[in-house]
Amino acid sequence: MTTVTDIDARGTQHCETTTLGLLLRHQGLDLSEPMLFGLGSGLSFVYWDSKNMGFPFLGGRVKPFELTRNLAARLGLQLRVQETTSPRKAWDNVAAAIDAGHPVGLQLDSYHLDYFGSKVHFGGHIVALYGYDDRCARLVDTEQQGGAVSTSLSSLARARAARGPMSARHRSFTLTAPTNMDAPHGQIIPAVTACADAFLDPPIANLGHRGIEKAARLVRTWLQRTDNPQRDLPQAALMMEKAGTGGALFRNLYRDFLAECTDLLDSSHLRTGHRLYAEAAVLWTEAAALIKEAGEGGDARCLAQAGAVMGDLARIEREAMHELRRLDAGTVA
Repeated sequence: MTTVTDIDARGTQHCETTTLGLLLRHQGLDLSEPMLFGLGSGLSFVYWDSKNMGFPFLGGRVKPFELTRNLAARLGLQLRVQETTSPRKAWDNVAAAIDAGHPVGLQLDSYHLDYFGSKVHFGGHIVALYGYDDRCARLVDTEQQGGAVSTSLSSLARARAARGPMSARHRSFTLTAPTNMDAPHGQIIPAVTACADAFLDPPIANLGHRGIEKAARLVRTWLQRTDNPQRDLPQAALMMEKAGTGGALFRNLYRDFLAECTDLLDSSHLRTGHRLYAEAAVLWTEAAALIKEAGEGGDARCLAQAGAVMGDLARIEREAMHELRRLDAGTVA
């Protein structure tokens, strides 16, 4: 077994921040998962539906790997990304990094991984690879998936070669921190304001606060959107709460990020944003419970309630982001 030494295999809530945390701890930089998520401007919202989808998708974060790119740019990290259509070259890329003593991030389809509990295709899943032998690979995934885990090399190859929505071409990546790195906390304000700008001014109506407003209208129709509401609605609720989101469609993570920020920066805007996102987190969990109940009982009144809650959420999150966008002015470190 070839293994990178001094690995802190801490499984956390979300796949991309779990991997980023491991790669950065190996570089001597230990940041909490909420701080990684927030510094990467990870929060968003998307309502997605199309004719070729079995059921609508609610997402609470930026698209896969955008968080990693944001974080690297913000902290001045060297991000080395390799992609290829060749499975052999793809393996050579990661094996060379492991052999040199560097853990590697991988983007792949979680469906094919031996240990993965939920057999659903997701091409935007991200894990850290830190060791291998002639039969299996050693990975770190989320706490929910077991933290430090292993999978066969054949399953890993299938997962990396998979194509479909959100997939990449055998993507692997490493991070290198500069020798004289500035304090990460100095990047809080630009990270928060960039996230707020994107949320408040989305390019299409499916994203940001406009996406939540759209979801508030359309969730009321979900019993008619599916032939199997007993399956699809509870599954959608489960994805909101349990699918690596940290609960409440990533709002728990962002709430906790803002809480950390209020300990570091003296700002009424930040405190108000934190209070509103604490409120939003509770309401997203309530909305998920109502969607689950609607699917299990076929009760459209639950979806009407969920729609009303989402309408409140669009207003609350819009108000929170307006406050957070004002952080540039008068914030005291």
